[in-house]
This record gives sequence, C-alpha cells and structure tokens, in this order.
Amino acid sequence: MKQFYNLLVLFVTIGNLFGQNHNIDRKGLIESEKKAASRSILDYNVNPNTLNYDLQYVRMELDLDPTEQFVSGTMTSHFKMLSNSSSIYFDLAKNLTVSNVKYHGQNLTFQQLNTDEIKINFPVPIAANVKDSLAITYSGVPDSSGAFASFEAGFTPAGDPVLATLSEPYGAKGWWPTKQSMNDKIEKMDVKVTTPSEYTVGSNGKLMSETILSNGKKLTYWQTNYPIPAYLFALGIANYTKMNSTITTTGSSFPFLNYVYPEYATANTQASLDWTTSCMQNFEDKFGLYPYRNEKYGHMQFNWGGGMEHATMTSMVNFGEGLICHELAHQWFGDKLTCGAWNDIWLNEGFATFGEHLTYEKLLMSPAQFQNYLAGEISDITSDPGGSVYVPDSGLSNIGRVFDGRLTYAKGGFVLRMIKWILGEDQFYSAIKAYQDNPAFAYNYVKTNDFRDFLSAYTGKDFTEFFKDWIYGEGYPSYQIRWTQNSASKKLTFRVGQTRSSSTVSFFEMPLPIRVSGSGGQTAYFVLNHTSNNQYFTQDVGFTVTNVTFNYENQIITKGSTVTKDNTLAVTDISKEKLNVYPNPAKSFIKITGLEKATDYEIFSVDGKLIKKGTANKDSEISISNFAKGNYILKFNDQSFKIIKE
Repeated sequence: MKQFYNLLVLFVTIGNLFGQNHNIDRKGLIESEKKAASRSILDYNVNPNTLNYDLQYVRMELDLDPTEQFVSGTMTSHFKMLSNSSSIYFDLAKNLTVSNVKYHGQNLTFQQLNTDEIKINFPVPIAANVKDSLAITYSGVPDSSGAFASFEAGFTPAGDPVLATLSEPYGAKGWWPTKQSMNDKIEKMDVKVTTPSEYTVGSNGKLMSETILSNGKKLTYWQTNYPIPAYLFALGIANYTKMNSTITTTGSSFPFLNYVYPEYATANTQASLDWTTSCMQNFEDKFGLYPYRNEKYGHMQFNWGGGMEHATMTSMVNFGEGLICHELAHQWFGDKLTCGAWNDIWLNEGFATFGEHLTYEKLLMSPAQFQNYLAGEISDITSDPGGSVYVPDSGLSNIGRVFDGRLTYAKGGFVLRMIKWILGEDQFYSAIKAYQDNPAFAYNYVKTNDFRDFLSAYTGKDFTEFFKDWIYGEGYPSYQIRWTQNSASKKLTFRVGQTRSSSTVSFFEMPLPIRVSGSGGQTAYFVLNHTSNNQYFTQDVGFTVTNVTFNYENQIITKGSTVTKDNTLAVTDISKEKLNVYPNPAKSFIKITGLEKATDYEIFSVDGKLIKKGTANKDSEISISNFAKGNYILKFNDQSFKIIKE
C-alpha cells in the first residue's frame, strides 16, 4: 500500500496516536499524485500477452549506486509455458533499454513495444508444460516522476544518498523486466546487487552473504523462497545502521533485521523496534503464526513517504507504532494473501486498517480513547454519502481512488469490525485464522467473492447480501429508533426505521446493538435483528428503563441516527408484535399471520416497481411462484418487510 505522510512528523508517539495524528498513516493519502493514466483497463490487473506461461524463478543481478538514478543488470527468468508458443512477453517500461536476450547461449530477437512490453521470439516454438529459461540484460533511467514512479535515488534527511523502490501498484515494470499481472506469484528469487562498498542493501527474504570485492564494491545476496508478486519485491540502499535482533513469540522465533539511517539509530527507535514483538504476538494470537518465519521480519528506511509492506522487510519513513502495526498486518493480508485484482485492494488495506483497530484496542489505547478513535473513523467514512469499498474499473486509472483513505482503508477496515460484531469475537478470529491458512489462498491471490464465499461456508451464515450492501454498494444507513416500556409487564417495544445515504443500497440488514439503563443503575444489552423498515421488536427486561443507547461501542457504521422515547407505541405494540411474514426466503408463497382485519398489501421490486397488490385476510397466503428470484418489499399497515424469492 502506497501511503504518504507528513514528512515533518518523524516519529509517531503514543501520545499523538491518541490525538489528531492517530490516523497519520492515512492522512493526505497520495493527494499529490491523483492523476489518470493512459492505458487499457486490461493492463491494470492482467496483461493478456503474459498469460501463456508461469513465471517460477527469477535471478536478479543488478549494479546500482544510490547517487545515480540509473539501473543496469540482468534478469534470468525460469518459466513453464502453459500453451505452445513461439514468443514470450515481459512487462518493461519503454524508457529502459534491453541490450540483449540470451537463450541457451544464443542471442534471441526481440522487440520493445510502446505498450511497456518486450516481445521475445524463440528460434522454434516451445511446447506446453516445458520448463525453460532466458536472460534479459537491460539498463536505463527509471522514471521518477508521476503517479507510477517506482525507483528513486535521493537523499536521507541528513543529506546522504539513498536509493529505494516502491512498485505498488503498477510500477514493477518501471525498473525491471517482469510479469506484473495479478495472477502469478514468483516461487523463488535470488537477488544479487553490486554497489559501492560503503552502502548496505536491504531486500526481501534471507541475507545469504555480503562480499567486499576487489574493485572497491560490495556484492549483497538476498534469497526468498516464499511466493511473491512482482510489486512486493523491493530494494533499499543507503549507509544504513543495522539494528538487528530476534523476535520471539509463543509460537515462533526468527531474525529481526532493521536497516535505519544513522541519525535514526537512537534509543527512541530502539524502543519502537522492541515494541514490534508485542505487536507480532498480538497478531499471531488473532491471525495465526507470522507467515515468513523461515526467513525474517524487518524494516528498511526509505526516501518515500509512509510505508510499504514489502514481504519480510517493510520499507518505512519512520518507526511510529501506528505505521509499524499497519505494515506488519500486511504480512498476513496483502503479502501472504494478495488481492487478486486492484479492484479488491480493500482485502489488503482494509485488513491492515483492521490491524490498526486491533493494536489500538489491545496495546495502545484506553477503552475511552479507542472509542474516540472508532468515532473518528465513522465520521471519516460518513463524510461523503457515496463511494464503494470495491474499486470499480473506472477508478483503476486513478491511484487516489485505488488507495482511497476513506473507502479502501477506513471503511474496508470497519466492515471487518462489523463482521466481527455479527459473528462474535471468537468465531470471527477463528474464521480469519482459517481464511489466511486456507491452501487455496495461502501465498496466493484472493478476490472479494473468494473471501465472501469462504466466510459464508466457514460460519454457516450467508454473507451475500452483506457484501452486496457494504462492499459493492455505497453509503451508510441512518436509524430512527423509537421505544416505550409497558409499566406493568416491563416489556420494551422498539420500532426501527432506516434511511440510506445512497440509492445503490435498498436496505442494510444488520443486527443492531442496543444498551438500556435502569433507574436503579441496571444495564441490559439487546441485539435487534433489523431486516425490514419500520420493524417492531419486543424485549423482556426486569426493571424500569430510563435510557436507551444505540451503537454503544461503535459496532457499526451509521450517521444521524436517533433514539426517541415514544409512548404512543404502547397503543399499537400488542397488535404489531403478532404480525409475522413467513417463510422467508420462500419459493412459491408467503403467509401473513396476526392481521386483525382485511388489509391491503403491495409487493415492490427493490427498484420500486409495483409487482403485485391485493387484500390479505387473517392467515392469508400470497402466491409468489411466478416471481423471478431476488429481493422484494412487501408493504401493508404502514410497515415494510423484505422478502426473498428463492
């Protein structure tokens, strides 16, 4: 996740986490780089020209100097053809120059295309399922301007040279020949970087060796054996100070490598790095064991803003706890499980934002502070009435839309909090552990519908409508809650209405959190399963209620909701609570029971079209056998019921 921060803020302390800067890693999110790109929508997720092979192993041999905006090297790729082919394509920016392509010792012909591709021609066609390899030697000045810059030689705050890469989302091809499509992870990478000897190189995986060469240069060799998408491969090169140790949790122990600028090698930085173990333990408890424990975890400072979750070694501008926890959560969600299309980026960023929730709640904030944080998130989410968590195709050309702080991050994270509210904490975390460990998803790509279907199958609850409303739909609900209490029976009666900020959602079905307080200091909690507008509920309570609080722990997203005591409900609550519409879902008919007299009804489609009307008597049966499958609204007696035709 590309994140851009106020560079004046060098450290995020616990104090400002609690204040206005608790959201610092999402403030000003790439505001300066919201500009459209001129390329085909297909290219954002998949280059169809690269679908005929599986890229399995890459050996990078690069010669780099952090004082120069220049790359040169050779990429050797091992691949398996998936169909018979006489050529192969790699993604590579057109401003980089390929000097030769070697294949079994011979030079191959190739063409560099204006579409940021290189087409390589084989001397004879290669058959399907054949493993083969070739080496591309290239050089050039990577573009360091614009929204898709990914390779930048610059300076540390102290003025020392630093070179760092950040390829998310579309920038890998800007500095190395690769397969950028979101459907093929590289199983193994060897990365060998030659630099002037005074510099240290950070990268993914395990440090195999650092060798001083006779020409005053150094050869650094990193290797990763975990599958990795092209955009998560990264380098950091500077006169780093190494602050290395070991992370030990109840479940695992592995190297903890931190490459920091010399001026940052302070006691404050050490304290923040030490705190990472607590954050790691918290995530292992809730998400499962750290996914890359056979290699390492660590950080390397870079000359971009914010942070980027490069697998096993996050790139960081500083070492604030909020930034550390967000990027660490990505090692499970974004790195081990990677969104299968940039439309689904919330599966990376929403989960990492939920990692912030979890960290603030368990490690960094008091209960009151955490509630203030959640209220701020809701305020941000509801500051605009529209926008979906899922990124539409029309938004893929705008990095600001892909990495929208309000939608992709804040709302995506809060949707997960609402799923936790629906399932309960134990079942939710059990499902999340199973999700990230599922063989179909682990170290692979996953899309929104994959997560939805897994969640439904694992929990036995159908989340189809929830995802339709909260991920693909737009906006939020506002509730009008009216209540009264029978003084003799102490029964509470609620009537709950709902309005919506966006017409893209016909109704938000949601269990509503209610807390009631009594005159003697008593407290009781209820969950109202709100499935239709102006729905009535009755609850037994053994004391006189003086106050009703809705959304008492900011469990759900809502804005402008009201809670009103209304004694006029007592006149109608007895007859209303007898009303029942069933079965629901239904295949051929529905029944209405509890009517006191003949009552007119109307059935509408969700877009407001009248489908059927008539008169229902006591215990009436209404045929819906000729209805198309889907959702409908039944209206009578000033009430609305959602019905589902199977």
